[in-house]
Amino acid sequence: MSFDYNMILRYYPELLGGAWVAVWITALSLACASMIGAVVCIGKLQKHGAANRLATAYIDLFRSIPEIVLIIWVFYCLPLLFDIGIGRYSSAIIALSAYGGAYMAEIFRAGVQAVPRGQVEAANALGIPVFHIARRVVVPPAIRRMMPALVNFLTELLKATSLLALIGVSELTYVASTLGSKTFAYMEFYTAIAVLYFMIIFPLSVYARRAERRRLRRTGN
Repeated sequence: MSFDYNMILRYYPELLGGAWVAVWITALSLACASMIGAVVCIGKLQKHGAANRLATAYIDLFRSIPEIVLIIWVFYCLPLLFDIGIGRYSSAIIALSAYGGAYMAEIFRAGVQAVPRGQVEAANALGIPVFHIARRVVVPPAIRRMMPALVNFLTELLKATSLLALIGVSELTYVASTLGSKTFAYMEFYTAIAVLYFMIIFPLSVYARRAERRRLRRTGN
């Protein structure tokens, strides 16, 4: 069976369009997940109380549900539950944001807890306001420590967008499936999107590994 490169060249605008949809959905979902994760992280950092229990329940819930089930549930069940109309793109972002929020909360929590406690205690002893302690003492080193995990999660979120084809979102996998059914060139189009995913994700993975090595050299742990 021959591989028809001309088929890819003929339909490359559609493939690039699908890649763009996957990228912008990933970016928007990551932004929403970061906001959710920050709030949940604050609750999780509380040692006791309702905030800690709610944050723990949120993380356990959304880390336990497979992404594909969550996507389908949001698209088909959430509109019925609240009697509202939710489009496929909105459903995609809601599902990925909810799923991502649980993971981002844990990434944030790990970054904050990795900051040496002595630095925070020293800042408190000097009478530095809590806001400035967070902004100048806690956040900068926490961001450096969480960056490799954040980039790794970004790649996982981007790969999760391939599941959105199930609800008709025209990302890469959906475009490849549609073009394949139209031209019967399934091998060409699925190979093309595999290459596109690799071209997007591999540099991010390399960056994450290098960032982790730099962090380990700098901190020694």
